[in-house]
Amino acid sequence: MALDLYPRIQKSLNEKRQNLKEFLASASSEEKEICLCEEEQTVQPHLDVIDSSLEKINNETLGICEVCREAVDTKLLEMDYTACVCLDHFSENEMRRLESELELSQVIQRALLPQHIPNLAGVDLAAFSRPSDIIGGDYFDFFQFRDGTQGLVIADVSGHGVSAGMLMTSLQTVLRTMAPETDSLSELMERINRFYIHNINFTTFVTVFLARFDHKEGTLDYINAGHNPPILYHKYSGETGWLKPNVPAVGLAEDFHPRAASVTLKQGDVLLLYTDGITESFNLNQEQFGHNRLSDLVRQNAHLSAPEMVQAVRERVSAFGGNQPFADDITLVTLKMTG
Repeated sequence: MALDLYPRIQKSLNEKRQNLKEFLASASSEEKEICLCEEEQTVQPHLDVIDSSLEKINNETLGICEVCREAVDTKLLEMDYTACVCLDHFSENEMRRLESELELSQVIQRALLPQHIPNLAGVDLAAFSRPSDIIGGDYFDFFQFRDGTQGLVIADVSGHGVSAGMLMTSLQTVLRTMAPETDSLSELMERINRFYIHNINFTTFVTVFLARFDHKEGTLDYINAGHNPPILYHKYSGETGWLKPNVPAVGLAEDFHPRAASVTLKQGDVLLLYTDGITESFNLNQEQFGHNRLSDLVRQNAHLSAPEMVQAVRERVSAFGGNQPFADDITLVTLKMTG
């Protein structure tokens, strides 16, 4: 085993533990409600795993195979610090899955692929993203599932700067690698969480809204992992609704079994995805723009095209903040059914 591996794992776990503790101590009740799906206790089992792993490092039992009592493979331990069985003892199915994950770890290092707006019949799409620093922690993308249906995602990593940007880069690579192999949102999100939660290279968590969109049928299946709830405007009723979180953010829960929800979009309906840089923008009186203002804004401007809606939100939020530079990353994705 590499001599520096234990110190690296120890440093990573201490950093992750500190990040989680600071989040629990400083996050507002609204932030916790969104990110944790109203279940703050869901983080405790993950903290217990971190503490247990740190204790094993101290008594030199971390990474020792439960079968043969030898050290497990270094690459395996880097990808999952809870690994406690040597590769030689894996079943055929476990070995195939591991090979896939190891290949994914190598793919992660590749350059960020360019983003593009897909051309979908009867659908108007637009997006905008601006980091508050040189490198941001917001992310959005479009991709395809195995059956050719459209995938879309918006995500926000806790934190800013280079480390946040690297995590977002890795998330894009994960999605574009895994999505073409499945038609299941639940399987994809569960694999994403499994890839991040015990990986020593990632010491924070990510809120993710992941969707599978059949534009011909107008059906949107989604999993909201602790992300700010997208706004859905229904033209027929003139009302707006929220696609609320149904699982905790990625990297927080040990017991993570997401189930997709589904909504139907009809002509004139508008879906707005956003990150918290929008709703948590402050004015000179230290008031937040908030979800209600954003909901009203979507309802009042639902007649606009998708690009015009994005522009309207940007201008309104900027004016609310006195046209000062945004303090946080901001990202918007608008989908409007036109036919």
